[in-house]
Amino acid sequence: MRLKAKLILLAAVPLLLSLALIAAAVRTQSQELARREHLLVEQAYMAARQAELKHYVELATGMVRALREQGGNTADVQREALRLLSLLSYGDDGYFFVYDLQGRVLMHSRQPDLVGQNLWTLRDLEGQQTIQQLIARARSGGGYVPYFWRKPSSGLMARKLGYVVTVPDWDWMIGTGLYLDDIDATMAELDRQAGGHIQTTLLWIAGIAALGIGLLTASGVWLNLSEHKVTDAKLRLLARQVVQSQEDERAHLARELHDGTSQTLVSAKLQIEAAMDKLGRGERAVVLSLAKALARLNDSLDEVRRISHRLRPAMLDTLGLPAALELLGREWGEHSSARVRVRIEGTQSDLPVEVKTALFRVAQEAVTNISKHADALEVDIVLSFDAHSLRLDIRDDGCGFDAAAVQLDPRRGIGLRNMRERMASIGGRFEVHSGAGSGTWLVASVPADAVERLRKA
Repeated sequence: MRLKAKLILLAAVPLLLSLALIAAAVRTQSQELARREHLLVEQAYMAARQAELKHYVELATGMVRALREQGGNTADVQREALRLLSLLSYGDDGYFFVYDLQGRVLMHSRQPDLVGQNLWTLRDLEGQQTIQQLIARARSGGGYVPYFWRKPSSGLMARKLGYVVTVPDWDWMIGTGLYLDDIDATMAELDRQAGGHIQTTLLWIAGIAALGIGLLTASGVWLNLSEHKVTDAKLRLLARQVVQSQEDERAHLARELHDGTSQTLVSAKLQIEAAMDKLGRGERAVVLSLAKALARLNDSLDEVRRISHRLRPAMLDTLGLPAALELLGREWGEHSSARVRVRIEGTQSDLPVEVKTALFRVAQEAVTNISKHADALEVDIVLSFDAHSLRLDIRDDGCGFDAAAVQLDPRRGIGLRNMRERMASIGGRFEVHSGAGSGTWLVASVPADAVERLRKA
């Protein structure tokens, strides 16, 4: 794993762990808070409903008391009180009931079929003696009793909280109650909302974690791209420096050959020529031997000059790239059966050393490959100057080759790779267009901004 990836991982892992711990703490605290809120709300809700039940019963007993004070304890007054109580209701399931203290039903507005029945022994779903508990609570001064009873709106048994008191003069128990499943539904809705809030908070934390990881990843990508650009620039600079070092060394070697070896050979040639003049009257064999030595010296001198010129043509530095290309075409045409044409198009300008060297080497490599492999009859070398780029086109009508296959074969195409790398080192491009039997077209181009950048470097 790369160092940068390790650093990003080291930054991401603590972030994720911290956010995970925060999420766990938030979830735990939120659940505890929701539980406490549930209890507080339930207690407050129950207290409010209990107060409401007590208030309803107080209203009912107040009405009974008023009737008793006005009409006395007659049976007609009691019947009127029962009739008025049967009319009182609140909500879908809020009603009053009246029992005597022996468990007989005197009034039940929602279940009139129970009137007259004695329910003293009635037990609810949990086995509790419902009516006995209600009467006992009423006798003790009134209060609340939980029990199960059929809910009028649904017809199902449900938990209920009743509040009962007695009417001592008439031996009555008056009460009402509320069904607790409504409270359960309300609390379940509160729990659902609290759970939704917790889930939303966790989603926010997850979103923050994703954003943090995204920022870290984006930072890593940005750093990689920045480093890639810097590295690419350094590699190009290094490639230019290597090429320039090669060219400097070639120039140095060319000067050494011209100024040292060539001068030595010239001196030897002069001495041999002088000896031949002095021995002109002597033996013929000595003259012939010296003539052969002189011929070999001349060949060596020509070879040294050719080597010196191939290493670094002086014209490239003195007269520039166009003149060097024309000299290259002329010399190569003299030793080849192909007809070579060199054209310069556009307005010539002074070029940086790196650009001149790269394009000249591309041309050298190209004509060398043409002479070895192309079997061409005509070769066109065109150097074009324009406002946008500097371009070198080299075309031949030779046998051509499969460019894709050559570039994929590591044992072939070394010259093409060298040309491409030379152009890449100065910010240029190199293209090859060829096919079997259709000749070859090489294009080496350098954008104007790259030329200007190298000129200022």
